[in-house]
Amino acid sequence: MIIRHFELKKFNKKSYNLILLHGKNEGLQKEVLSENFISSFDGIVNKYDESDFIYNFETILSEILNKSLFDDSKIIIVSRVSDKILKNIEKIIEKNLVDVKIILKSGVLEKKSKLRNFFEKTKNVICIPFYPDEHKDLNMIANNFFKKKDIKISQQTINLIIDRANQSRQHLNNELQKIENFALNKKEIKDVDIIKLTNLGKNYEISELVETCLAKNQNKLLKIMNENHFSNEDVILILRIFLIKTKRLLNLAVNSKPDKNFDEAISKFKPPIFWKEKPYVKQQLINWSELKLKKLINEINEIELLSKKNSQISQSLLLNFIFENSKTVNN
Repeated sequence: MIIRHFELKKFNKKSYNLILLHGKNEGLQKEVLSENFISSFDGIVNKYDESDFIYNFETILSEILNKSLFDDSKIIIVSRVSDKILKNIEKIIEKNLVDVKIILKSGVLEKKSKLRNFFEKTKNVICIPFYPDEHKDLNMIANNFFKKKDIKISQQTINLIIDRANQSRQHLNNELQKIENFALNKKEIKDVDIIKLTNLGKNYEISELVETCLAKNQNKLLKIMNENHFSNEDVILILRIFLIKTKRLLNLAVNSKPDKNFDEAISKFKPPIFWKEKPYVKQQLINWSELKLKKLINEINEIELLSKKNSQISQSLLLNFIFENSKTVNN
């Protein structure tokens, strides 16, 4: 049965235990999943990729039936699903389960997809499509965000942010979060701030500086430093981007354990890593241990505090930080 995401709040979701979310709009999928199923749920949430779910299906089914791992109500979320999982879903329906809600997530499923057709035509399951946002939808999200944060911004700058987010709700939300971290007590955001801060569009100077430093590519780092002039005003911005990317790297380092499958960790990371960044990120994972990354985060925070106390030495502090952490010794 097909329903629209905006109908969920008035819909009796408790009567349905199998739900398919599919479509290109991952950002809206994430919001709908959180608001309608996860945020008010007090039970256990188990997450699987389709391959893991299928491979361990008999064990998972047995645990559900025997309630060995699930004491109360539970939600199982299976990501990146395809037609391969349909046989397993049919087996689950045969068991007539009542104490578990299984939510399947997918990108675009074509009209000929067996899984999509099954969920669309079967009465006791839900199929929710997620179509790409229009500019007006993203414009409303951005305007509401800046109004709530009491930040003055022109419509021209909002359009620039949306454009640099590649018309993606998920990317837009990531960029808005980045802008919020940057703005802090600032009450006005200008185009020049957005161009420097966002890195989904054209000007990559600061982002590439940070990526190159963490990848310990000193030759390219020197080239970037020579070709760009970074002012005292840029120091805090650069440190914030260092902090964002170092925290992302720490997350990746943790998720790639114990086999250190960096390629898999990078490809599965959410929000998706921009394709131009992936070679940098892989090299960074090779260079930096989990312990070193935690120390680096502390160092970035310390330098930001020192820079705010004494702006005259902020550039020197930053340059020293960049060159020390781009060295290839003992990292």
